[in-house]
Amino acid sequence: MPRVFLSFEDLQASQSFEHYSISDKAMDYRILKMDEDQDRMYVGCKDHVLSMDINNITHGTLKVFWPASTSKIEECQMAGKDPTHGCGNFIRVVQPYNRTHLFMCGSGAYSPVCIHSTKYTLSSLTKRNAVRTDQHNSKWLSEPIFVDAHLIPDGTDPNDAKLYFFFRERLTDNSGNTKNIHTMVARVCPNDIGGQRSLVNKWTTFLKARMVCSVLEEDGTETHFDELGNHTFPLHNDFQVSVFKGSAVCVYNMADILTVFNGPFAHRDGPNFQWVAFQGRIPYPRPGTCPGGAFTPDIQTTKEFPDDVVTFVRNHPVMFNPIYPVGRRPLVVRTNADYKYTSVAVDQVMAADGNYQVLFLGTDKGTVQKVIVLPSNQSLHEDLILEELEVFKNQAPVTNLRISSKKQQLYVSSEFGVSQVSLHRCHAYGSACADCCLARDPYCAWDGLSCSRFYPSGKRRSRRQDIMHGNPLTQCRGFNLKAYRNAVEMTQYGVKNNTTFLECFPKSPQASIRWLIQRDNDRRKEVKLSDRVLSTEHGLLIRSVQLSDQGLYYCLTTENGFKRTVAKIRLRVLSEAMVSVLTDKQQKELQNLQQRQQKQQPPPPGPLRGDLAKLKPLLDRRKSRNRRNHLPEV
Repeated sequence: MPRVFLSFEDLQASQSFEHYSISDKAMDYRILKMDEDQDRMYVGCKDHVLSMDINNITHGTLKVFWPASTSKIEECQMAGKDPTHGCGNFIRVVQPYNRTHLFMCGSGAYSPVCIHSTKYTLSSLTKRNAVRTDQHNSKWLSEPIFVDAHLIPDGTDPNDAKLYFFFRERLTDNSGNTKNIHTMVARVCPNDIGGQRSLVNKWTTFLKARMVCSVLEEDGTETHFDELGNHTFPLHNDFQVSVFKGSAVCVYNMADILTVFNGPFAHRDGPNFQWVAFQGRIPYPRPGTCPGGAFTPDIQTTKEFPDDVVTFVRNHPVMFNPIYPVGRRPLVVRTNADYKYTSVAVDQVMAADGNYQVLFLGTDKGTVQKVIVLPSNQSLHEDLILEELEVFKNQAPVTNLRISSKKQQLYVSSEFGVSQVSLHRCHAYGSACADCCLARDPYCAWDGLSCSRFYPSGKRRSRRQDIMHGNPLTQCRGFNLKAYRNAVEMTQYGVKNNTTFLECFPKSPQASIRWLIQRDNDRRKEVKLSDRVLSTEHGLLIRSVQLSDQGLYYCLTTENGFKRTVAKIRLRVLSEAMVSVLTDKQQKELQNLQQRQQKQQPPPPGPLRGDLAKLKPLLDRRKSRNRRNHLPEV
């Protein structure tokens, strides 16, 4: 449960939120590339490529119309594909090609097409001959659904860089009967132009491996999260973070990925045609190596690869070993939730007590959760949901997330548009030191006056922050912590045999609530809950109030070991006979007032006095089943 929830309207009112869309129709927006050096962000959607200003996505957006050809759209529709979500050019890849140009690919109405474009104006679109996988070879791809793509360096030579594709596909098991969904990562060389005699206009460097994200239960069974939802890279490429539908978040070490791609190839062998590690001779250069790189300086293009290398790639595109996450378990797991994670972005944040990874997790409900993961022991982690933001009004599932640490902004895409929001809203946690400390948000700290943005370079005495433990007792000394143990006493009246409700609003939904009662000449005791006395999210419900329910009620909350009194209510129970007498008394006084007003023109009457004034609101609502009124204790 998030400590703070902000609705779409709350974000709009905060004046730190922007939203952009081309039209009200579903266009399937995907944030594909951030260029913080040029303050630009590239977004692909149906038939369009957008270049946005990351300072404000509603200002200075460059837009290029790039539809699929009419003939391809007609072929797509005749094949029975969805004309709205399939028969268009959905932009899925935007990557830098060199200092001045971008390499972009679109679905082309199920006929993929790639182009080169100038980076700064999105003009001079130059079509490139398409290079693709071996179309009718199920070893390469089997009903794939692509999720993300990243260009990742491999060593110091730029020609050795690989383009990694993250996707899920349906693969047959060893029996050949059942198709199961698996998450895969494939890679190719960006300068791959296909083979000379074999694999013409097809990848000659295509390799793929399975990515595993699973939980080992206490009974020894293994639960797999196989449907990849989204993938992201932190600021450095040592680790990758993937989110799986179900929902789980797994972190992978880039070194482990490289080890698998440099390891044995998979090969079907034996009477049952099972996958085994290939034991034969591997040709030179090793399949999957890029031309013109550190290991192949004499080979300039993929058309110069020896025939045995190209043939090997055609027949052995799968790596034998799977890729496991760090610690061989997910970083975050959600079960029995009414939502699923669809996307993830990671920010590295420096706090007063160390560095932390903050996860921004998009959901299928159109919200983004800000989650911090705290180490608890060598194998397990504790995760806290700091806040949840409703970034889309129509609850459209989040398709992608990107972070600009430079601008301290988060960018979110869905089918219906792109939203921009700040990474932090420190004021939302409260106006007291304890609330700021309990939030445990590494972006925020108590500065002596308010909960505000934390800067590591600030003076030690001016910042109060404890992310690891969140202990106000050590961080907020001198900021009137005793006030949290006391609350203003209020008086509430109830009528015997009727229902009353004692309100209590915790500062945080993550806090637990206890109710105590102190009757006259007695010590405090915990309220015994039953079918008649119920503790709810917002207070204590007492049905059929009795005289024995009278007393001073304390609403105590505990969050992360920190206790405080949120409400102190003195309940007084009146008999129905007393209420009837007081009602008659009120009616007589009102009649006397009316008679005096008819005889003279007195000044405007003042408020009712004495006990009658205190009980007037109760008497006005006598017919109500919930008879309550908060009055200051006198």
